[in-house]
Amino acid sequence: MKTKTLVALALLAAIGTVLHAVVPNFIFGMKPDLSLIMMFIGILLFPERKNVLLIGVVTGFISALTTGFPGGQIPNIIDKPLTAFAFYFLYLALKNFDKPLVRAGILTAVGTIISGTVFLTSALLIVGLPGGASFTFFFLTVVLPACAMNTVLMVVIYPIITSIAKRSNLSVAL
Repeated sequence: MKTKTLVALALLAAIGTVLHAVVPNFIFGMKPDLSLIMMFIGILLFPERKNVLLIGVVTGFISALTTGFPGGQIPNIIDKPLTAFAFYFLYLALKNFDKPLVRAGILTAVGTIISGTVFLTSALLIVGLPGGASFTFFFLTVVLPACAMNTVLMVVIYPIITSIAKRSNLSVAL
C-alpha cells in the first residue's frame, strides 16, 4: 500500500470523524452517520480490497468512539466493515456505468440503507433499541433521512474531491 493512499484514507477518516462527532443526536441517541460519506469516497477513490478493509475497520472503530447511541459501540464495529465491502461489491457491479456522479449518488443511498439496517439489526440483537422503539421507527426516522442527506452531500462533495484527486494524481480509480 502506498504512503500517498494511506495519507489520503487517513484524511478522509479524520474528516469523517469530525463530521460524525459534531452532528448532534436527535432521536434516542441516533444521528445520521456522515462518516459514511468519507468512507464511501475512500472506496470510490481507492477501490482495492485492502483499502476497503482498512477504511471500513478504521471508520467502524472511530464511529464506535464517537457514537451517542446507548451500547452502539459493537454495532458500529460490525456495521462499517460489512457496509464497506457491500459498497465495494456494488461499486464493482456498477463500475462500467457511464455517469460517475449518478453512480456515486446511487451507491451512497444504497450503502447508507445497508449501514443503517446492519447497525439497527446488530443493536437490536446485542443491546436492544433504546426507548422501547421499534426497528421500523428508527429506520423511518433516522436511516431514511440520513440516506437522503448523505446522497445529497455526496452529489455535492464528490465532484470537488474528484477534481482535487485528479489534479494531485491521487486516485487510482479516476
